[in-house]
Amino acid sequence: MQDNINSVVKTKDGSNTLFSQKYNQHYHNPDDGAINESLSKHILPTFQYHKEKDELTILDICFGIGYNTFTTLLYVKNNNQSKKINIYSPELDGNLVSSLENFNFPKEFEEIKHIIKEVAINKKYEDENIKIEVNIGDAREYIKTLEKNSFDIIYQDAFSSEVNQELWTKEYFDDIYKLCKQDCVMSTYSVATPIRLSMNEAGFYIYEYRPVKRKITLASKIKKTILGKFIDMDLKRQRNKEAKAIYDKSNN
Repeated sequence: MQDNINSVVKTKDGSNTLFSQKYNQHYHNPDDGAINESLSKHILPTFQYHKEKDELTILDICFGIGYNTFTTLLYVKNNNQSKKINIYSPELDGNLVSSLENFNFPKEFEEIKHIIKEVAINKKYEDENIKIEVNIGDAREYIKTLEKNSFDIIYQDAFSSEVNQELWTKEYFDDIYKLCKQDCVMSTYSVATPIRLSMNEAGFYIYEYRPVKRKITLASKIKKTILGKFIDMDLKRQRNKEAKAIYDKSNN
């Protein structure tokens, strides 16, 4: 368990996030807002893609303050969707997850306060429509234990590759690829070419999507034009010979 000293920061939409002293980064962009960021960069594009499915299994990398997971629950409820939602999420900082019982979440989360408390205390929650499991530990090790071809959605939301490179390498995405169902879609805030190359070398097709003002990346195992603007990574390589994917240090 980590014992990071994080400071609370209010974001543009009124929701609070944290600034990580360990990684020297905010958990969410203060200018976007924590709830808005979860919705626009992860939930809206992936749920639109899977709008016909009655059950979704989601891998939330990494849990952090839980906004992606908790906002997903609110989105389903507020849009009267009858989907069953299963969310699995690794998180290195167990003390952070435990502290969420007393975190000052926005008023929108009041109706799921009992879920937040259960996750903070027991690192899991389950009822007839919702299953949440948070695994405290190394994400790279955790994803190796998950069932292959079982996920509909991946929220790729780790700290940036500058400070958390191990969760953006080609080898990491190799393992993520194995977890994806054939029609799985992965979302991430990062649009950096090295990261897109890492995903692509692991087998993913790459798309650019602009939900609001900031572009994001969507990735899939199969080519789908409905995801957004297709990015031809072979052409990227031809045009930019210096661009390289990110690899595990042991393989460099």
